[in-house]
Amino acid sequence: MNYRHAFHAGNHADVLKHAILALVLEHMKKKDAPFRVLDVFAGIGLYDLGADEAARSPEWQDGIARVMVARNRPVSLMPLINIINNLNSGTHLSLYPGSPEIARQIVRPQDRLMLAELHPVDAETLAGRYADQRSTKVERRDGWEAIRAWLPPEERRGVILIDPPFEIAGEYDRLLRALDQGLQRFATGTFLLWHAAKDPLAVAEYEAALSALPAKILRASLCVRNDGITRGLSASGMVIVNPPWTLEQDLAELLPWLAESLAQGGGASWQLDRLAGQF
Repeated sequence: MNYRHAFHAGNHADVLKHAILALVLEHMKKKDAPFRVLDVFAGIGLYDLGADEAARSPEWQDGIARVMVARNRPVSLMPLINIINNLNSGTHLSLYPGSPEIARQIVRPQDRLMLAELHPVDAETLAGRYADQRSTKVERRDGWEAIRAWLPPEERRGVILIDPPFEIAGEYDRLLRALDQGLQRFATGTFLLWHAAKDPLAVAEYEAALSALPAKILRASLCVRNDGITRGLSASGMVIVNPPWTLEQDLAELLPWLAESLAQGGGASWQLDRLAGQF
C-alpha cells in the first residue's frame, strides 16, 4: 500500500502498458454494444511530470519524452499519443495519463469505468478527479478483491487491467489466481496482465503456467537494456487474454519501434508470441 506510481509515471513500462491498453479499448468501441473497464490498481489517474515525485525519479525522460519527439511513430501508438496531446499544450510535456485517464478519454457515454485504489491518499485523489463523471465509479479497496467483487459485468463485454506494483513477493502467483478467478466469472473478458520482469526464473514459471490455460493468450515484452546493469527496471511484459483479433498485428509493428526508440543501452529487445489457445 506504500507504492506510489508518481515516481515512475511515463517510463518505458508505462508506455508499453498504456499503448496496449489504448489499442484494446479502441477496438472495443468498434461495436455499438456497451462495455465495462475494470482498473484494479488505478493510482491517481493523471500525473504531473513537473511535480516533486517525477523530478526525484525522472524515468519519464527515457520513456514517454522520447516517444513524443521521435520521428516515424507507428500508427499503433496514435491512440495513446492523441490522449497525451489532448492533455498538453503544444510540444511541452507536463502531464502524463495513468490508465484511468486513458480509459476515461476513450470510453463512450454508454460504457462504464470501475476504478479500485487501496492507498488512502491516492484513492481520495482519484475519487476527486472523477467525482463529476457519472459513468465512472471509484472505490478504495484491494485490487485483488475487486476482481472477485466486480465480475462479471452486466454488459457482458469488458476489459480488466491488472497491474500490481511488484513491490512484494508472490505477485506472479496472485496474478495467476486472479486470472483463474476472473475467467471463471467472465470467460469472454479481455484481461490485460502487466508484470515487471525483474526475476527471469519467476517470469518463466509464470508464463509456463499461463500456457496451460484454455484461453487465447498473447505475450508482449519489452527490454530496454541487457548490459549487466541491475539498477532500476529494465524490462516488463503484458499478457493479453482473449485479445482483439487486430492486436497481434498492431504489436508486431509497435514493439520493434519501442525497443529501438527506448533503448537505454546494449541488448534492447522485444518479444511477441502466442502462449496458448487457438487463434
